[in-house]
Amino acid sequence: MTYILDFDGTLGDTTNIIVKTMMQTIDELHLPKRTREQCAAMIGLPLKQTFTDLYPDFDHCVVDDAFGDRCAEVYRRIFDVNNTPDAVPLFPGVYETLQELHRRGNMLTIASSRASATLNGYVKRLHLEDCINYVVAADDVTHAKPHAEPVLKTMEENGLQPDECIVVGDTRFDILMAHNAGVKAVGVTYGNGKREELVEANAEYIIDDFRELLNI
Repeated sequence: MTYILDFDGTLGDTTNIIVKTMMQTIDELHLPKRTREQCAAMIGLPLKQTFTDLYPDFDHCVVDDAFGDRCAEVYRRIFDVNNTPDAVPLFPGVYETLQELHRRGNMLTIASSRASATLNGYVKRLHLEDCINYVVAADDVTHAKPHAEPVLKTMEENGLQPDECIVVGDTRFDILMAHNAGVKAVGVTYGNGKREELVEANAEYIIDDFRELLNI
């Protein structure tokens, strides 16, 4: 089996650093305030879309495409400052479970909306290089989640069929991406999404702990 894994909110506990950086970006650009919950709900989208979706037309403020680029630029600069070596831990049981899945002969890949530079940096920093076989980042595709492209690219470049793969993620964007590619999905409840949205997106499996993957 090939596991196509989300990173943020599924493998790595990035919520604090992402939300903190989003709120600092909002402050620097003098945008209307947003709550932690509103910011967290955007996690999983491509970076620019995070801000354009966060400000569609309310508070008399619309972040258009050009200003979305400005938001992303400021976010990246602030994120680089916040991204200290201990800023992003793995969730409990993730490392051990990945090692066991790898030992059992499964292929482990990542499909993330995160840029390749930071994504590959986390794979290296968190010592996942020995078990992660393939990575698709935001800048490796034209269409990000929930579009099927990250999964289709993974399958095409590794000679895989849909029934040989399963997507694991924490938000509806991951579940929809999987289904758009004809692949089943596992939703995890400990990340940025809510159980209700995973159910609504028709995730085939829902787990509360990453270690439960070993029983699927």
